[in-house]
Amino acid sequence: MTADEALAAAEHAVDLSGSDPARALALARTVLAALPASCREASRRAVPAGAPDGTSDGVLSDGVPEGSTPGSGYYGTPGGVLDDGVPVGGAPERDPEGSTPGSGYDDGYDGGPGGGAISGRVAGCGHCEVEVVAHRAVAVAARELGDLPFAEERLGRAVRIALSAGLPHRAAQARLSLVHIRTELGHPEQALAVAADAEPGLTPAEVGKLGVHRAVALARLGRYREAVDHCDLAVPVLGGDVRFLAGAMLNRGLARVFLGEFEAAEADLSRCAELAGEAGLEHVLALAEGNLPFLAARRGDLAAAFSAYRRAESILVGYPERLATVRCDLAEALVGAHLPGEARVLLEMAVPELAAAGAGTALAEALLLLARVELRTGDPRRARESAELAARELAAQGRTVLVPVADEIVLRARLALAPPSAELPAAMLSCADALDAAGHRDASAALRLTAAEVSLGLGDRPSAEEQLALLSRPGHGVVALQATALRRSLAGDRRGAFAAVLAGLAEVGAGTRTFEDPVVRAHAARAGEPLAGFGLALAMRTGRGRAVLAWAERWRAVTGGAGRPLAPGLAALRAALGESVLVEFVRHEGDLAAVVVTRDRVTLHRLGPFPAVAEATVRLRYGLRRTHLLDGSAAEPGAEAAELERLLFGSLRDRLGDRPLVIVPTGTLHTLPWPLLPTNADRPVTVAASAAAWLAGRRVPAVRAGRDAAVPVAVAGPGLRYAEAEVRMVGECHAGTERVAARRAEVMAALERADMIHLAAHGMFSPRSPLLSSIDLDDGPLMAYDLLRLRTPPALVVLSACDAGMAHAPADGAPLGLAGTFLSLGTRCVVASLVPVRDEETLTLMTAFHRALAAGDPPARALALASGRTGVAGFVCFGCGDGPVATGPEEPVA
Repeated sequence: MTADEALAAAEHAVDLSGSDPARALALARTVLAALPASCREASRRAVPAGAPDGTSDGVLSDGVPEGSTPGSGYYGTPGGVLDDGVPVGGAPERDPEGSTPGSGYDDGYDGGPGGGAISGRVAGCGHCEVEVVAHRAVAVAARELGDLPFAEERLGRAVRIALSAGLPHRAAQARLSLVHIRTELGHPEQALAVAADAEPGLTPAEVGKLGVHRAVALARLGRYREAVDHCDLAVPVLGGDVRFLAGAMLNRGLARVFLGEFEAAEADLSRCAELAGEAGLEHVLALAEGNLPFLAARRGDLAAAFSAYRRAESILVGYPERLATVRCDLAEALVGAHLPGEARVLLEMAVPELAAAGAGTALAEALLLLARVELRTGDPRRARESAELAARELAAQGRTVLVPVADEIVLRARLALAPPSAELPAAMLSCADALDAAGHRDASAALRLTAAEVSLGLGDRPSAEEQLALLSRPGHGVVALQATALRRSLAGDRRGAFAAVLAGLAEVGAGTRTFEDPVVRAHAARAGEPLAGFGLALAMRTGRGRAVLAWAERWRAVTGGAGRPLAPGLAALRAALGESVLVEFVRHEGDLAAVVVTRDRVTLHRLGPFPAVAEATVRLRYGLRRTHLLDGSAAEPGAEAAELERLLFGSLRDRLGDRPLVIVPTGTLHTLPWPLLPTNADRPVTVAASAAAWLAGRRVPAVRAGRDAAVPVAVAGPGLRYAEAEVRMVGECHAGTERVAARRAEVMAALERADMIHLAAHGMFSPRSPLLSSIDLDDGPLMAYDLLRLRTPPALVVLSACDAGMAHAPADGAPLGLAGTFLSLGTRCVVASLVPVRDEETLTLMTAFHRALAAGDPPARALALASGRTGVAGFVCFGCGDGPVATGPEEPVA
């Protein structure tokens, strides 16, 4: 093979790396193996380690960052890689497509003018140029396959050889490829310096390619408008280079997402997908598809975001580093949409892949984001570890503007893990100064407020008042109103403090009113949780049940989507209750209290430490699960139920009597199967998100407007032994019942037209990510986020599935899960299980329940009767279960 043929093959390997990196790698290695050994030795002698390669701003002369290991295992060999690309040892390792270096690997390329396959040794001159291009091809292919450190090492080598051999254009080309690698390894500023070194030696078309790579570095630095501008300049000069043109569309589209230019971003990503599809650039097509979840989440369309992510995950399965980047982008959008649980799931998958790929920039950002969501999801220990690691990575990369953000997380984690030390407020104020200097004004104000509260707890009132006075000035939003409320309370002005709290909650409510998604709304409202807690504390000091109920309901109204902190009218609530009694539980400074509302009065009861109640709830649920598994060693759950009854209702029994009960839980109590408590045996019990939500549910019609009778629907999911029997039973109880296939599209359509639906299927609750809770259907899971598309949900939903009633409540008033999603969309009542129930017992219970329902009993009473007659417990009535439900024109079943 001549030198010209070898050069053509190496150039082809560079081009091939975009569409088939594994084949490109094999071809480039074949070219390197065909070079004369004397040539390779000469090139290494000509370029000693440390020889200048013309890069600047901290890049070592060989293009390898300090601390990295050249040839760090891309071929998977324990001893490293020889300079010719062949592994150390005897026989050469086989390439991804089954070929071996120098063995006549055939990739469909005819080898140049000679027309034959590449084989034998390269003859003639030009060996250095061949080697430079081949090393660049190996690097670009390695980058596509996720080995960034190895790609950087090969490009550094290509630059050194080119400069030594007097090939400035080839050196510039290698630097062009190095720009993107340096960015992904965590050095975007250095990447821009490399680009500046490369540009003078490039052709106009290659300068366009350089602009595509520069856009990535600029975007990493938050300079999105400049990234768009560089792509704009690149597009006209790229000509027919489809790979780089698609890359320009991709990079510009992502930058436009960050700028909020969603329509233009979608057009760019669609054009990228079109170009990549036509050219067979499967991984670029996958990236275009993979960024659609990020775009959808930024737009606020979370249902579309999760659907697009599900597609992207299957497309990018062969590109772990790229899939990790897509997960991080979506996680960032989910954090912006106030979904920390869902973001954490994605980040915990992405971080190890980024670390394995050596993607330093993305890894540091992912660690910082992970620390934020770990703190927000109640894991301060892990948050502190992630934040400390992120701070070290960011400092090493010179990205000092983000280091104070990591430091703030560390300080908040310290506060959550142990009582505050005397020096903690000073550390917080120092961090707040750093946040101010870095431009993070809102974070600085919030941390100063926390420092003031800690100072008050430590008895340092002067320091606290100094910070509160600073924060009370206009310009700090809700933080200013909370600081004002605290200052007025310290001055003895309770009325003024209440007014400031109310104004702050109104501001929070106005900010969350536009969110249709209940999960987004609940997490967005958490910014006002400290303020709401302070208002509740002020109300508790009055000792009046009416005041506590009003302030608890105001907060629940904000989290529940009312938009304004309004409490229901007490007269209307009492009238609607009739003979029933409402118990609303609230938490205050670690203690549990209950407000009891009956037709004649409202009373406040202090119940004791909340942790004791939470622990007893967990023990009861554990015992019920062991019983479900028929574990003979399981403790009798009745004892735990009796203990919980004592803790919750011991001082309330006289007020409750045997009347129907409406319960508004808090925290862990959302997971308690209330009918299991002895005092609730045979009692109709309804669990509601708030008193106002229960009251509103009474106004939901049982039959859709314009209909003379209800439309009942039944669905039997896969793998459930008695699902078919349940569906037949529902049809026997309710005339006109429509049987619907257990497929997502059919079930979603049925949910839009049904007045009552019974779903018999396996269920799964995702505590970290309630939107990922699901019901198994024939063609896959029906997720809670799928339900967000519903516009006219049924009035009554029966979820005959284990754990389908479980909820995670990031804030009181917003229980999230399958049942909570239905209720937030307008369903009047959901009947679902909070614990596993055996299949045959579920059929027995549901038969009794539907017979009572068909006889005219409201859902809560029908469930109480069914549980009493069958002895099967675990199902709960959510929403408003004390009104009759129309289930069809049938005669009552005997």
